[in-house]
Amino acid sequence: MKLMIDSDECIGCGQCKSVCIRDNIEIEEVAVETGSNCFECGHCMAICPTGAVTLKIFKGHEDRIEEYNPKEIPVKYNELLDLLKQRRSIRWFKKKKIDKDTFNKLLEGAYYSPSAQNEQDVEFVVLDKKLNDFMKHVYNIIKVEEDEFFRIKEFGDYIRDNTTKKYHPLLWTGQQLILTFSADKTSAVIANARMELLAYTLGLGGFYSLFILKADEIDHEKLMEFFPGIDKNKHMYSAFIIGYPKKRFKRTIPHNEIKMRYL
Repeated sequence: MKLMIDSDECIGCGQCKSVCIRDNIEIEEVAVETGSNCFECGHCMAICPTGAVTLKIFKGHEDRIEEYNPKEIPVKYNELLDLLKQRRSIRWFKKKKIDKDTFNKLLEGAYYSPSAQNEQDVEFVVLDKKLNDFMKHVYNIIKVEEDEFFRIKEFGDYIRDNTTKKYHPLLWTGQQLILTFSADKTSAVIANARMELLAYTLGLGGFYSLFILKADEIDHEKLMEFFPGIDKNKHMYSAFIIGYPKKRFKRTIPHNEIKMRYL
């Protein structure tokens, strides 16, 4: 059994039962747990009008429970859309680095991010002091494709002699990198995207690197040698170079029209 149900507080309204997709709750004057494969999504806990239902796994985390008015959306449509409009990939950064307190603020976005089957298995690595070592590790994996991609060839030339190019071919002027790991690609991407949105509100910016992700695609086992503390069943699904923007853009640019089909 995974729930704690306070029978003194429960009013038997059935709200918890109505949102349970696993049929784990029945109403017998008050709510009772059936033991029917609960995956701890917390919907029952979030909807209970009296707070009678809680999840055992969150005992000791009561400070994370916050009441809110579901009829009051804190961000208006136009406000969020304006934020999305201003989003641009940033490759020119100030020399100032992001501190741990700021990274912890970004993690709040991932903390509340959804995940497949509520696994909540997303992990992050912030590369700073070991960034150069990691990039050499990446090159040793992806160099097998340098004849196909000129950027990888430039990357190799830069590692061998960093005077061959003014800027790092993959990091540009970036000094810090966030990697996202999960067993599920969608969970990792959503979590990182939420962190990215919070980053904009803190005056940060960055860009995604597909070339760094190639290391996982080409040789996952070799890549994970750099991260002995992470479950090897998890893959690196996002690589986001992040920092304080040195350049600020002033207007939106047109994009290709989004295709939508209603079937």
